[in-house]
Formats: sequence, structure tokens, C-alpha cells
Amino acid sequence: MHLEIITPEKNIYTGEVNMVNLPGSDGSFGILENHAPIISTLQQGKIVVRELNNTEKTFEVKGGVIEMSNNKIIVLAE
Repeated sequence: MHLEIITPEKNIYTGEVNMVNLPGSDGSFGILENHAPIISTLQQGKIVVRELNNTEKTFEVKGGVIEMSNNKIIVLAE
């Protein structure tokens, strides 16, 4: 699935991923391929991305919004 993490300053990540863990406002949650469409707010915490080659990348965010639809995830992060 395709992931984009965008901040007001720049696009900090674009790529194909296996899984994303996010710090949701109501608790952490993960997204895998073919997840149901979702829109959620994020709280301060870490976004953990598992890429197709199984390497993990971590991004600290202060909050934001995530939208998942048709295997495309867009994160608007602070």
C-alpha cells in the first residue's frame, strides 16, 4: 500500500509499505493492506512504518490526521 507523511514544511515520507502503526487520539492502531477506509486524528507519539523489505522507520509527530482509502494512506502531521 502507498503511504505519504506530510508536514506543513515538507513531505517527509513517500513509499510502499506493509504496515503502519499510528498514535491515534483514542489509542494506537495499525493499518495493513486492504484495511477498511478510515479517517482519524492523531496525538503526540511515534508513527512506525514497516517497508516492503521489512525495514522499520519511525517518525515523531505532535498530532495530525490520517486518511486511509483504497490502500493509500495520507498522514497530515504536525
